Amino acid sequence: MTPTLETRMAPHLDGESCYRAVKSRDRRFDGVFYTAVRTTGIYCRPSCPARTPAFHNVTFHPSAASAQAAGYRACKRCLPDATPGSPDWDVAATAAGRAMRLIADGVVDRDGVEGLACRVGYTSRHLGRILTAELGAGPLALARARRAQTARVLIETTDLTYADVAFAAGFSSVRQFNETVREVYASSPTELRGRRGGQPATGTLVMRLAVRTPYAGKALLDFLALRAVPGVETAGEGWYARTLALPHGSGTVRLEIPDEPAAQQTAFVTASFALDDLRDISAASERVRRLLDADCDPVAVGDAFAGDPVIGPLVRQWPGLRVPGHVDGHEVAVRAVLGQQVSVAGARTVAARLTALHGRPIAHPVEGLTHLFPDAATLASLDPEELPMPRARGRALIALCAALASGEIALDRGPDRDDVRRALLALPGIGPWTADYIALRALGHPDVFLPTDIGIRDALVRFGRDPATAAQLAESWSPWRSYAQLYLWQSSTLTAIPKEH
Repeated sequence: MTPTLETRMAPHLDGESCYRAVKSRDRRFDGVFYTAVRTTGIYCRPSCPARTPAFHNVTFHPSAASAQAAGYRACKRCLPDATPGSPDWDVAATAAGRAMRLIADGVVDRDGVEGLACRVGYTSRHLGRILTAELGAGPLALARARRAQTARVLIETTDLTYADVAFAAGFSSVRQFNETVREVYASSPTELRGRRGGQPATGTLVMRLAVRTPYAGKALLDFLALRAVPGVETAGEGWYARTLALPHGSGTVRLEIPDEPAAQQTAFVTASFALDDLRDISAASERVRRLLDADCDPVAVGDAFAGDPVIGPLVRQWPGLRVPGHVDGHEVAVRAVLGQQVSVAGARTVAARLTALHGRPIAHPVEGLTHLFPDAATLASLDPEELPMPRARGRALIALCAALASGEIALDRGPDRDDVRRALLALPGIGPWTADYIALRALGHPDVFLPTDIGIRDALVRFGRDPATAAQLAESWSPWRSYAQLYLWQSSTLTAIPKEH
């Protein structure tokens, strides 16, 4: 029997179920757990093409850091660290999952373990206990594993000097970088790079970001392109690009997004980063992964809707549809308020005006990308009476930005989602639609639904359902209501463009 989603998500992995996944080389489990082989001293992803080891010779670990802490090195054949993350980080959104998102964003490297614990809302000691219990390693070990992965990618795909790679990956010294790479990969940085021909470094870093398949990349790209704000975002056939506000500076990214609706193996999004400061590469790649919803388990989502008379046919038409995330929670919150009760084009026009007036120009503009979206502190200082929108919405926007700028509300996936929703609803002019839309895109919540959304209501009418019963109907779609939302929005594109989302 194939392991269920619940089995795959259990903090304490079931050995029999994991071994069945390894024997079947099921790529859906890559990043969910890791297989360590006692006889070779290496750890692999479940889909490793090497011969399946005997059951009595393997142990299973919930994270690469856990396997490394147990003394195993990464397999050079399957590169187990180059996998999508566990979908449980967004599905369950436990303290461990929220902490993993922040670790991937580089919070430990920038603010230390105390800073991470503060963002999640626990003491550092208690957070360490939680992470060790659920992921088999503490925050420092998890951050170290993430740095090692970033370093390997930079070593193998760029011509940066080893010193530049070390600091870009988040290491505090070249010596620490060398020791970690040797320990994790049983190779020196020079051996990892090998004898490949070098091209002069151009200042642009190109990375391949793994996503689970099936992957409806074209639908995601269409969603982003329709809402692209001039100066901040641009898109074309098969690609999307935007500016990035990062901890140490600004940058841009261009994504080549594949459309793999029927693929049976891992797909890759090619991301070309141009950054002011190489230390931001981890944060930049993690935020782009959020945008792409790269860690979703599309097979589990599809299976949940298989027998549903409304969503089931849509899943079969668009397998692998993703919930578009965002690279900046503050930006998506502002744009959610701008989109209240207006069309997509109208919201985009207002956002473009605010960007031109109050956005910060980037140091190295490229075609179509000139500004960062205005930050919350800048918008909070504006007079709501002078904003190009109704006064009530202007006051709501200023109140939201003031709460974001002060830290009263954080949209970095660290705090508990329910706490964030309550804080948003306490602000004037922020209703359930806006709060839930922010949860959908900024917090990566897989189980929110917007029953009053005009696009949803129109879609339900076309399916012969009463829009007044939308909330009750959506109960049967839990815990994947966000994906049901996207499928209904996608169906709306066949006949009409819905209001701004």
